[in-house]
Amino acid sequence: MSTIAERKSPTEGIRRPDEMPVLRVDDLSVAYKVRDGEVEAVQDVSFEIYRGESFGVVGESGCGKSTVAWSIVNFLGANGYVKRGRILFQGQGLVGKDPEELRRLRGDQIAMVYQDPMQALNPSMRLGDQMAEVLTVHRGISRSEADKRCVQMLERVYMPDPKDVMGRYPHQISGGQQQRVVIAMALLNNPALLIMDEPTTALDVTVEAAVLDLIDELRHEFDTAILFISHNLGVVARVCNRVGVMYAGEMVERAPVTEIFANPSHPYTQGLIRCVPKLGADKSSSVLYPIRGRVPAPDKRPSGCGFSPRCDYIEERCRAEKPKLRPLGDALLADLHSVRCHFAEEIDPGAWTPPEDMEIPLLNGEKRAAETAAAETILQLDGLSKFYPVSGSSLKDMLGVGEKRQVKAVNGVSFDVPKGSTLGIVGESGCGKSTLIRTIIGLEESSGGQAQFLGVDITDDLADRSSEIIEELQMVFQNPDSTMNPSYTVGQQIGRPLRRFNKVNSRAEEQAEVIRLLNAVRLDGSYYDRLPRQLSGGEKQRVGIARALASRPELVLCDEPVSALDVSVQAAVLNLLMEVQAEYGTTMLFIAHDLSVVRFFSDSVAVMYLGQVMEIGPAEAIYAPPYHPYTEALLSAVPIPDPSAKQAHIRLEGNVPSPLNPPGGCPFHTRCPRRNLLPDNGAICAQEVPPWQQAAEGHRIFCHIPLETLAEFEPVIQQ
Repeated sequence: MSTIAERKSPTEGIRRPDEMPVLRVDDLSVAYKVRDGEVEAVQDVSFEIYRGESFGVVGESGCGKSTVAWSIVNFLGANGYVKRGRILFQGQGLVGKDPEELRRLRGDQIAMVYQDPMQALNPSMRLGDQMAEVLTVHRGISRSEADKRCVQMLERVYMPDPKDVMGRYPHQISGGQQQRVVIAMALLNNPALLIMDEPTTALDVTVEAAVLDLIDELRHEFDTAILFISHNLGVVARVCNRVGVMYAGEMVERAPVTEIFANPSHPYTQGLIRCVPKLGADKSSSVLYPIRGRVPAPDKRPSGCGFSPRCDYIEERCRAEKPKLRPLGDALLADLHSVRCHFAEEIDPGAWTPPEDMEIPLLNGEKRAAETAAAETILQLDGLSKFYPVSGSSLKDMLGVGEKRQVKAVNGVSFDVPKGSTLGIVGESGCGKSTLIRTIIGLEESSGGQAQFLGVDITDDLADRSSEIIEELQMVFQNPDSTMNPSYTVGQQIGRPLRRFNKVNSRAEEQAEVIRLLNAVRLDGSYYDRLPRQLSGGEKQRVGIARALASRPELVLCDEPVSALDVSVQAAVLNLLMEVQAEYGTTMLFIAHDLSVVRFFSDSVAVMYLGQVMEIGPAEAIYAPPYHPYTEALLSAVPIPDPSAKQAHIRLEGNVPSPLNPPGGCPFHTRCPRRNLLPDNGAICAQEVPPWQQAAEGHRIFCHIPLETLAEFEPVIQQ
């Protein structure tokens, strides 16, 4: 249901001091047996979770977050075990518990929701059968009663047409619906503890917002204790009461969520917050500061403070002595704020300055804005479309008569991109973002309209493009693994476009240029002979960027290049792209689902829905009224890494309509929460295509609602 209200405070529901915790973890250490002995993945982790409370665990990949969760349910694998410490669930110890007792607990009182819902769903069983099994096995009730309760729980998680969903297989519903099924299944037995491991990472921003709302509602309604694992600080700020920050297998800071963001005391926590772009920030007036280095492997952690090799405040004591998790300041406040740092009280994060050896892009906002405004148009789209024919099984379809059905993935998109600028493209999954840039680069053949790049028509078949156009038009993909040959070294993969476009005359020249490109993306010559399997995710993405830049293209298309990266690596990659743009004057199209990242990185933004552009204009104009109702809903959904920020609560009804049969009139009218502002409850929206309204210089909105009314909207976010 669509609602417009102020968001709830994430600090509601703090426990009473006389309660027994649902989960208590004391000095937990988890080890894995390896060929040469063992490695401790987690060391001395302690925390408590009470009924009705959500405890968030954050940190980079490899810091041990998921290992803590798996140790609670004994999913550590054949070579993993709890080496030290206690795990108490409602007062009873779980370490060393009989496997059959643990199995009954997992199915009845402890439930887990994974990042990928398909890990918990059997693809060969109908969803109703899988859900009912939870109740028939653990509660011993009849199948008919189990089905009734399953439908009620699906309704509780706002699943459309729950009876129909019960008869479907997992692949027949969307990712967001799959996650709702898994959450409903986890809650069927009203568990005392719900463990959620990155449950919204793969979801659209609007679906993510609905799931996070649902988690918060269920926590209050069922009084469930929640362990919530995430690398997204905005998500944690929205749903958690207290937060534990993990680094290199240790909990380095633990505090209420408001205290963590208002007064981060460990240098690592401070570094994480500096990596995240604020929603109102842009690249011309602010900088992201990535944390140097990366999380050490469990067998290569330093003997003193685990964070010391990356810390800006390192002293000799940090190398020699391992700090303990201790109360910050007053010992009576241990439960409120604890930190694992020798010098936490002496560190003032507001006085922090970047170290001299930190590579950060130079800011020259006014100069860049002037250059972009005066730049020539490098890419011009006029009604560009991409339709996919659909073959049916009816007699008419087989005979080839009647109206042909088409999926309108991109439907009449028009915009201009000035040289040296960045156009961000946002929207839900299925809105046509990726299809649009795949059509521009030539991986998809256009169905209509015009696309001019450097004055040349690029709507023809890719085979007909000249090598000069291919050289000037390159792409960075979301998943570098899918575009890297696992059998070829980094040097060979970056060197290939250099040879292909005659940028070098010899092998020696090629090697020198590859190393120069590696240095440009903050890698060194030692990576030249490495294979993709020897690289981290962030390093693979940097290699992908270096390869895209090898031909020195005029236009680079970036399809979700940072969505799967940790916040520190994300900050480094964004800084790298900004440096490339500043040095070479490269133009970019940038797709991302994180609206904070798009706002920070882009000069202008296009908002897409069902293959069409709903709004386009300068970035600062898109993020303030007047905006299209769809843009308003997207902004309301984005998680903000600031629990004190006030954010309007706007949720869209239903799912995105099928592009095979899009609604008439305005494509957004079936979900628009603002239709009632027009006469007859917005009847015109279903009947007539909206006009383009010119809000300001370069800012256009595709909507029937008058600009004067749109301008009266309250800002979605007030910080």
